[in-house]
Amino acid sequence: MITESLKPAELHKIDPVFGQLSFDNHEQIVFCNDKDTGLKAIIGIHNTVLGPALGGTRMWKYDNEWEALNDVLRLSRGMTFKSAITGLNLGGGKAVIIGDSKIDKTPEMIAKFGQYVNSLSGKYITAEDVGTTTQDMDLIRENTKFVTGVSIEKGGSGNPSPVTAYGVYMGMKAAAKYKFGTDVLEGKKILVQGIGHVGETLVDYLTAEGAKVIISDINEIRLQEIGNKYGAKIYHGDDLYSADVDIYAPCALGATINNDTIRRIKAKVIAGAANNQLANENIHGAILKEMGIAYAPDFLINAGGIINVYSELVGYDNAESMRKTENIYNTTLEIFDYADANNITTHQAALSIAQNRIDLRKKEMAK
Repeated sequence: MITESLKPAELHKIDPVFGQLSFDNHEQIVFCNDKDTGLKAIIGIHNTVLGPALGGTRMWKYDNEWEALNDVLRLSRGMTFKSAITGLNLGGGKAVIIGDSKIDKTPEMIAKFGQYVNSLSGKYITAEDVGTTTQDMDLIRENTKFVTGVSIEKGGSGNPSPVTAYGVYMGMKAAAKYKFGTDVLEGKKILVQGIGHVGETLVDYLTAEGAKVIISDINEIRLQEIGNKYGAKIYHGDDLYSADVDIYAPCALGATINNDTIRRIKAKVIAGAANNQLANENIHGAILKEMGIAYAPDFLINAGGIINVYSELVGYDNAESMRKTENIYNTTLEIFDYADANNITTHQAALSIAQNRIDLRKKEMAK
């Protein structure tokens, strides 16, 4: 984050958007402020070459507005490549609402946010994310049609988390195939960090296959609940990154692979649902390659959710969404092969393939 490398007194010297370390020629940044409801939100639209920018709305208690801006810039950029690499006709966008979703969120605030989304006339389409729910999307739907992930009762596809988890599971199996020579996860020690909706469903898949699942989360009550439900072992050590496991699955917030943790990682495969797992995609991607750790790019294997909500825009078909999500397995293997053939990291390989699709569309539009 920008606040980690700059002292507070230095922050004013940097342009609020264009000078941000995470700014990547974003098309539009919208700051939303409403005194009556307490809404403070930022919508980031990174790229709309392939189609309207679709991405969830995250509500989080950020330490400051710089942190929130940095997060929305990173997340919206990731959505561009996520949609591109999975073949969807969508661009990349994301939104963040500043605040504690358990305390600060009100129906009035969410409704007002929906009005801001509507003011963009479809350039940005929202969905749920950390801190927001299907019920929130239903409320937003009352204020704009540019929202996905609404409840099944209201004609939507509901919570996309189960489909996201299935895509992560497919990507993990592909990474295991590449690294271990088999995609069978039975007997493999797998550490799942973060057991929210996606993490729990992933634990379910892994347990059913016979993997030795270890779970970690900041919520002790949730840990006990999921541990008892699936027979998963709860991690009690001081340093989960050095845990003796085969696969590490980060499924909470991003940047867990950073300068402090990366050299301690003993897992041979990293495959999880969290966005922006690499604190620095170039530096840490290269270190993982050097260490011989097979990293399944997060924006590829966690794309099941956007595949699912995209189908709402074209006519929802659960079976078709699952089929497309299952194909994440094949795409992940292609990424590993492409990375090896070009002697680059898997993250660079995934970005390259996604960018090529965007560039091709640009050329077609220019004709």
